[in-house]
Amino acid sequence: MCHDGDMNTAGDTQPILIVGATGYIGGRLLREFQERGQRVRCMARRPEYLRDRVAETTEVVGGDLLKPETLPKALEGIGVAYYLAHSMGSGKDFERDERQSAQNFADAALAAGVQRIIYLGGLAHGDALSPHLASRQAVGKVLRDSGVPAIEFRASVIIGSGSLSYELFRALAEKLPVMTTPRWVRTRTQPIAVEDVLAYLVAGSEIDLDSSRVYEIGGADKVSYEEMMKEYARQRGLRRWILPVPALSPRISSLWLGLVTPVYARVGRKLVDSLRNESVVHDQQALQDFSIRPRGMSEAIQRALANEDEEFATTRWNDALSMQGQSAGFGGVKFGQRIVDSRSVKVRTTPDRAFTPIRRLGGRTGYYYGDRLWKLRGLMDLVVGGAGLRRGRRNPEYALPGETIDFWRVEAYEPDHLLRLYAEMKVPGRAWLQFEVEPIEGGTLIRQTALYDPAGLLGLAYWYLLYPAHQFVFRGMLHGIARAIPRS
Repeated sequence: MCHDGDMNTAGDTQPILIVGATGYIGGRLLREFQERGQRVRCMARRPEYLRDRVAETTEVVGGDLLKPETLPKALEGIGVAYYLAHSMGSGKDFERDERQSAQNFADAALAAGVQRIIYLGGLAHGDALSPHLASRQAVGKVLRDSGVPAIEFRASVIIGSGSLSYELFRALAEKLPVMTTPRWVRTRTQPIAVEDVLAYLVAGSEIDLDSSRVYEIGGADKVSYEEMMKEYARQRGLRRWILPVPALSPRISSLWLGLVTPVYARVGRKLVDSLRNESVVHDQQALQDFSIRPRGMSEAIQRALANEDEEFATTRWNDALSMQGQSAGFGGVKFGQRIVDSRSVKVRTTPDRAFTPIRRLGGRTGYYYGDRLWKLRGLMDLVVGGAGLRRGRRNPEYALPGETIDFWRVEAYEPDHLLRLYAEMKVPGRAWLQFEVEPIEGGTLIRQTALYDPAGLLGLAYWYLLYPAHQFVFRGMLHGIARAIPRS
């Protein structure tokens, strides 16, 4: 049994573990603990995405929840472990993967002597839950039954700059003066500000706990998505009309969301399917056990809007690595020989100036050539369930490994030297786009390289069918970058 005196708090030397620190909530929780001076260890499948984004006192270790042999090292010496991983962006077996990941973690945590697990799940009731919500609650049960005392916080819609739900209704309200909406926009929710979610998560490491518990957490108001959109529009001074329609299938709704919001179709289908379930608090135990008094919907939106003055959110929902495309294969075919297509241009300037347009690539800046073709490619990607161009980029000037830029993910970034992007659009294989800047006599060399791992014959056919278009666009992009270099 574990009590408050046994727990690690900010003053203790024992680190806490965060699984899912690349995600929206995990990234903010990491920053919260770092500001408190708490020692933190983060476990990630791709630790290189995190190392440049954490404090010097934070340890980053590699680990894969589906590979049990990688977990003991991450859990060694840990008292409190935050489990914030999910597989919402993965394929059709996400429910199986989530349960197996949770079971592997639970077994490893018990063996390592972890004193407490804290988990953030989804709030809903009844037997007719969507597959996504049912999976989130099944994960919570696995952790609560692990033999390690666990706290499962079940949260309603989370409102904060960069959160999935906020980005959804924000985009709808901003882009559509007249909205024809399906029934799910009238489902009742109890939205909670991201700051209040973080407060609950931190407080969960400090309360007395001798057995597993479930806490339902929500804000002060019970409202619908329609009411949230109207409140956002009111605060932004926008006039919006909402016209209900009898029904829209999850697939049609998700494609519609993909066209006008940052939510791409595969995630959109799971999200829309979940919105049929009411998400309101039935059990008020959290208000009795914690001193936190969550703010209302209007204030939560106001704070999210205020934070957007920085041009980008500290963390965003699509930064989670589970939101990236699957890279193990395409249609069961193993990846073959990598194709390399490289070109370069010499410019009479310094490497730092030559790198400036490269680090600004994507988002509002665009791709320096053929932007209409890039937008068409993004639209095609949305239709087949990909990310499209709607994710934009977090910072218009700089990128860190692990961040998203439209339908790319930053795999490597070295200031004034290297940017390597991994493609998360739907392709029959794996693809990268890399830019390198090197000083040479009389100026600087910019090298652009497209790399492609085709998946069998379909992958090869895709590459050679689009080869002329790639040559046209990539060559134009490289020369467009050269023209965009600042001269002074």
